[in-house]
Amino acid sequence: MASKSGPSTVPADVAAAAAAAAAKPKRVRTGCLTCRERHLKCDEGVPDCQNCKKSNRECKRGVRLNFIDTTIKNPPITPPTEEWDVVFQDESREIASEYRGGLSRYAAIDIEAEGDVVPKEESTFDFADPMIQAPVLAHQQLPSQQIPPGGVEAYAASMQPMQDQSRDQHQRHGSTNSDSTFSSHTIGAASVSSYNNTKQTLTPPSETREVLTDPEELLFMQVFVEEVGIWMDSMDPYKHFSRLLPFDSLSEPMLLNAFLACGARHLVLVNPAYQEDKALHYYDSATRLLLRQLQNPYRDTVICATTAVILNVYEIMCEKPLQRMNHIAGARALIKECGWNATSVGVGAACFWLNVGMELLSCLHFNWQVAWNPNDWGLDMDFSGPTGPGREEIWTYRILWILGKVANFRALMTPRSSDPPQDHMRIQNRYEEWKILKDWCDAWDSSVPRTMQPLGRSHPFQQTSKSLFPEVWLIKRATVIARMFYHTALICLAQTNPMISVSQQEVQDMQEMQMQNAQTLCGIIAHVKDRYRSHQIDRPLDNLLMAFRGVASVALRSIHHAGECLISRPEQEEVLTIVNKIHKETGWGINFVIEGLIKKWGWNDQDNLQQPLNYGFQQQATATSLPPAPPTKSIPSGIPNPMYARADFGQPIHPYQNYYVAPQHPPGGQNFNHF
Repeated sequence: MASKSGPSTVPADVAAAAAAAAAKPKRVRTGCLTCRERHLKCDEGVPDCQNCKKSNRECKRGVRLNFIDTTIKNPPITPPTEEWDVVFQDESREIASEYRGGLSRYAAIDIEAEGDVVPKEESTFDFADPMIQAPVLAHQQLPSQQIPPGGVEAYAASMQPMQDQSRDQHQRHGSTNSDSTFSSHTIGAASVSSYNNTKQTLTPPSETREVLTDPEELLFMQVFVEEVGIWMDSMDPYKHFSRLLPFDSLSEPMLLNAFLACGARHLVLVNPAYQEDKALHYYDSATRLLLRQLQNPYRDTVICATTAVILNVYEIMCEKPLQRMNHIAGARALIKECGWNATSVGVGAACFWLNVGMELLSCLHFNWQVAWNPNDWGLDMDFSGPTGPGREEIWTYRILWILGKVANFRALMTPRSSDPPQDHMRIQNRYEEWKILKDWCDAWDSSVPRTMQPLGRSHPFQQTSKSLFPEVWLIKRATVIARMFYHTALICLAQTNPMISVSQQEVQDMQEMQMQNAQTLCGIIAHVKDRYRSHQIDRPLDNLLMAFRGVASVALRSIHHAGECLISRPEQEEVLTIVNKIHKETGWGINFVIEGLIKKWGWNDQDNLQQPLNYGFQQQATATSLPPAPPTKSIPSGIPNPMYARADFGQPIHPYQNYYVAPQHPPGGQNFNHF
């Protein structure tokens, strides 16, 4: 049977649509971008299509993709390990900033924290040594920072530009201080250039710098290593701050800026040709980098804690009244976060002992209790162990521990009550505690290695230096520091013996003990000698001038306590001479020492003030020319150190408020613990 062909079953409208689609030209996928922007069909001619030739336009070539599938999925959560970290970075803002008007398409990220006070763009820091001036305990705002929206997630997007900018600044060449060297003895004022007038040239960022090539940075680093780091390492056998950490700073801009800030600050103290602008610049840079790192949960907490400790040193080197305490409590909180204590090794031990040593000196001045109780340090106080050479630092830690206990004992002294039986019981209990502290001092002195005993001793009449104090010759710097702590502890114990209020014999014994240790302590400090090398101007180059570079901080505090015990006018004048020499060589502020000593000695009458001082000390050091002392009524004594009262990130109000983010991995496996 033959088949019959019937009429088509396709609707007419469908057939017409199909015919129109077949007649419509297909969309060109490889045409130029210029024709696509003009919505014209491109003939795909190369190098220029016909449309662009006719209209005399640039024929732009490229690939423009149309994303149809916009499904967004969160990245998988990978737990970090000790070997590597994962940080998700959004670089879109940085990439957009390279195009004209690109950054303006993004919303501003300057979001002020609620209740914060944003300081001026140009910081005017006003710090002082917590061992020297009375602090204002009100919370102060840290340097201004832009906090990216989104908290932790947005950290990486804002971190990279700051790191690149910091590295670029350290790659500058052609500084106006190109002729300056640290070993030169005269540095003209003309060689000091203002940072604001320095032209900066951006160079490609470098992860690790081989050496310091900028003459200015080289000078500041040399000053830090040879002048500041030397006393920071006075209790560290490995000399981390002056020998090891400077090399690590070549790859850590935050650490490098902190070192340079301290070096520049020291030059400001000893050389009037230098101004504070450079020191403040490096201090601000290190602080801002530290605050940004504290927002990163995957940061290296060891580097952060070390940087904070160095910035703390910068703050105590400032001679103006202390009005802000940015890194004093912050350094302590970061040390606790790292778990550093007396059992730590490496850079952790160096930071811990430097921090508690500075706090102890401050507490001795203000008569405060040490905030970190020595019982919680974890120090081995077994004196029966090895006592051979090479263990001097361990015995230095032990006498520091004893001095901390003595400081707490002294701060807890209370006046006699109106109840005689109760007062007698209290005195008896206090005397038992006093005897334990005295026995510890005696046991320490009899147990230390022979290398920590004096190698020589001579009476004043046997000397050619015309000093009124005995010469006590100690060799190692750690030994000098330890002996200062030891005699300071005995002086404090002689002043706090509870039995002197009931026994006249105890009064005489304690006066003799106090005077003997005060004269010995002054003799140790008066005869510290070293080969003199200085970068200061207008100074004679005596090969055997006083050299306090490694012991200045402890010597200044110790001689203050010892000088108060002296009753002979010539001895008092020599103490003022020693204090003046410490100031000339190190730049440390001495007004608080001079004012306290003159007031203690009763030199405020007109007859004494008009008499010239011997041993080269000038008349302007008297009380009449000193600035007014800060009010002491607002500083109660006997309390725990208020500067460290909130130095713990576990408290609701802690240091680095609004910047601190808890780390996501422990600090134990991080790179600085290889020391």
